[in-house]
Amino acid sequence: MLETIWFILWGLLWAIYFMLDGFDLGLGTLLPFLGRTEKERQTVHAAIGPYWDGNEVWLITAGGVTFAAFPATYAVLFSAFYTPLMLILFALIIRGVSFEFRHQREGRSWKSFWDVMAAVGSFLPALLFGVAFANIFKGIPIDGNGVFHGNLLTLLTPYGLVGGLLFLFLFMHHGTIWLAVKTEGELHDRALSLAKRLWVIVVVLVVLFLIMTAFSTGLYQNYLKAPILFIIPLAAACFLFAARAVLARSPAKAWWASSFAIVFVTFFGIAGLYPDMLPSSLDPAFSLTALNSASSTLTLKIMLVVALIFVPIVIIYQAWAYRLFKGKVGSEDAGY
Repeated sequence: MLETIWFILWGLLWAIYFMLDGFDLGLGTLLPFLGRTEKERQTVHAAIGPYWDGNEVWLITAGGVTFAAFPATYAVLFSAFYTPLMLILFALIIRGVSFEFRHQREGRSWKSFWDVMAAVGSFLPALLFGVAFANIFKGIPIDGNGVFHGNLLTLLTPYGLVGGLLFLFLFMHHGTIWLAVKTEGELHDRALSLAKRLWVIVVVLVVLFLIMTAFSTGLYQNYLKAPILFIIPLAAACFLFAARAVLARSPAKAWWASSFAIVFVTFFGIAGLYPDMLPSSLDPAFSLTALNSASSTLTLKIMLVVALIFVPIVIIYQAWAYRLFKGKVGSEDAGY
């Protein structure tokens, strides 16, 4: 029972991370293209600035839960995905540095360089997280000792790449809506216009991913055993409400609809995966599950008490931070 609770919490933490950090990863990727003038680029930075580091707390939390609740899964995961995870780590470091260094010197070339670094540091995590989770859904070549028989190219399958592109475009769409929430005028209109075009691409990728999932994974087995689970992909259809809200020029409503869509898209995979955490493509008997890779019962109990105390505190603090910086980005925020 505790293993199942922690599996759900593990999936929830990843979903919250994708929902929150997704918009600034997507917006960071589009930074060189959305901001046509220095003033607009500063505005985009100001729309990300107060939030990105707080959003990444959820990445640390999700990784920490994997380590503490499912140590065997953590060990094999970071061994099998060593190269992509290190690329994600370095990319996130470069992104954080770029936000700080950009303002340390004047000069167009200096600022443009760090804008490109911010875009690269946002693009790689968005793409590679999608590739990683798609491969988890598909199954990775691990043996009975948890040894990964492959390399980075092993993960770059058609299904993995479609998963990566799905995450990337989901996040970019999410980011353009957030920019529309935080801005007004020409930049606001441009963000909404781009959100409309990205929505079409996301729909195509979602349909393609769902079809490929049926042929590349066993995710639908859980849905066929318990048809009530189909409420999860149906709930993800709130993505349609995001498009409707964008057309109605209500970016705040569109952002919430997009946020819930990302959460339910994540849980579509999590629900289909259970009880597996790292399915083996070599032999199902080699798979790591929430049951055979979990910590001791005592550890899970202690962690649950700690989580019930501190996770609400983090949520309250972050909600306060979002409330504090609510409203449109002004000239003082953008630094001009």
